[in-house]
Amino acid sequence: MAIGTGLDFEGKVVLVTGGAKGVGLGIARSFLASGARVIVCGRNEPEALPAAGTAQAEFIAADVRDYESLQALFAAIRERHGRLDVLVNNAGGAPFALADKASPRFHEGIIRLNLIAPLNVAQLANAMMQEQDGGGVIVFIGSISALRASPGTAAYGAAKAAVLSLAQSLAVEWAPKVRVVAISPGLVQTEQSHLHYGDDAGIAAVGATIPAGRLATPEDIGNACVFIASPLAVYASGCNLLLNGGGERPAFLAAGAAHD
Repeated sequence: MAIGTGLDFEGKVVLVTGGAKGVGLGIARSFLASGARVIVCGRNEPEALPAAGTAQAEFIAADVRDYESLQALFAAIRERHGRLDVLVNNAGGAPFALADKASPRFHEGIIRLNLIAPLNVAQLANAMMQEQDGGGVIVFIGSISALRASPGTAAYGAAKAAVLSLAQSLAVEWAPKVRVVAISPGLVQTEQSHLHYGDDAGIAAVGATIPAGRLATPEDIGNACVFIASPLAVYASGCNLLLNGGGERPAFLAAGAAHD
């Protein structure tokens, strides 16, 4: 079937959780550039909303960890727009904390934010999408931390691994009207990168270990979200798109002397 470019989201409504900063900001901008009406949510309204050209995102206050807040969010979307075509389940994250030093409450909070919250958001989005012609697409933002050791963010990596399993199961349960997919970024350069990698020299040094020669940008992830949510990827469901610039150079290559 000929689809043309397939990347025109004119008239489509897209929700990006945590879409006002970091990776979420890049995702929101990419959908705005594709013509979508974009809603971003967070606990506090940002000083500047995501924009692309003359298009600007709409903000609705919501705490993804609070179910009543989520119910109010989706009620507002239904009232203002009458539909939801794409959900990008992006909100999440974790500060550095070694597993033997962090408290049980800390670990529970990380898992709640990165697994329970996106499940609740997806459940509410699916309820809307099942009712409408054309269904919808739910995109979970995973992480490379789900696919390799994640020292310092062990609970986060475990939650993201669970998200990949969740996406597969929901893709089966909610088909054929709703497609469910995951996108797993590798290392991404955001306004918080210095907390993990240090100054500009540290960020550049980390980027040099990646075959692509740099960290990903939020727009790299956003463009992938536009593709996976578009008709060009209509047969993609229950899958995980890994965006890691070719991976991370194995430490043993630098440690060994075979190629000195």
